[in-house]
Amino acid sequence: MATMTTTAPRSGDAAGGAEIRRHELAAFLRNRRERISPEEVGLPRGPRRRTPGLRREEVAHLSAVGVTWYTWLEQARPIQVSVQVLDALARTLRLDASERAHLFQLAGANDPMPAASCPSVTPAVREMLDRLGPIPAAVQNSRYDVVAYNRAYGMLLCDMDALPPEDRNCMLLAYFNEDWRSAVVHLEETRRLMTARLRAALAGHLGEPAWKMLLKRLKESPEFRRNWERYEVAGYRSKTKEYLNPHVGLLTVEHTDLWLAPETGSRVVMYTPGNEETRERLERLHRLAQAVPAQGS
Repeated sequence: MATMTTTAPRSGDAAGGAEIRRHELAAFLRNRRERISPEEVGLPRGPRRRTPGLRREEVAHLSAVGVTWYTWLEQARPIQVSVQVLDALARTLRLDASERAHLFQLAGANDPMPAASCPSVTPAVREMLDRLGPIPAAVQNSRYDVVAYNRAYGMLLCDMDALPPEDRNCMLLAYFNEDWRSAVVHLEETRRLMTARLRAALAGHLGEPAWKMLLKRLKESPEFRRNWERYEVAGYRSKTKEYLNPHVGLLTVEHTDLWLAPETGSRVVMYTPGNEETRERLERLHRLAQAVPAQGS
């Protein structure tokens, strides 16, 4: 639950600008709340509903914040807003990338979600991803954010292009995306290992907003909580994996990490064919993927 903390009063133009931003933020939240129907978020409309869109208490509940606190936010009260709360509100209100950026700007906060451009994803890296052709490859960081990928990777486990950037995270997909989960042959073993790697990587990022946001989302899954509470840690290593792709069938691949920036965990993840049958199927997947323009590369 968000803490109801008021900001200290300020004077001059800075105070006036902050007040204007608070009122703009309040109006923006009200507008977007009224655009979301109860049915869109799985709530019954009910015969006595008069409010267009969602009620304040419904937004607060879906975002896991206090009703009073959210009411204050829509009343332009001088309260501080954490990036975790802003992220939750952006997802509840189904904001697109431009709207999300506007929300964070009005709140005077930096969005810690992975940006569309990553320092490790240079034009040369993007060209390398494309030239790998039928070999699925992506750039990931230590949080498992997928910040760039080629066409074959975009169709390997799910339709990556159909996901908003904030959901292109292998941990979130492994626990919440049905297509991704169905494609991983050894799902429970994979999720346990990924969780152990995430815990090991977390040690270098304690308290960082982006990590706190990711963990908050993941802990909505009972399966993740169970694996997280094992307190297992693991490093990265090459591994043979099996995926059941809906387009071409069973794939046996060798997972390899090529490190771009070890200090941030940025790496190119590649899946090379483990046998001739998989090689042929990956080439067929690549041909299918070429027919659809990719957004990740």
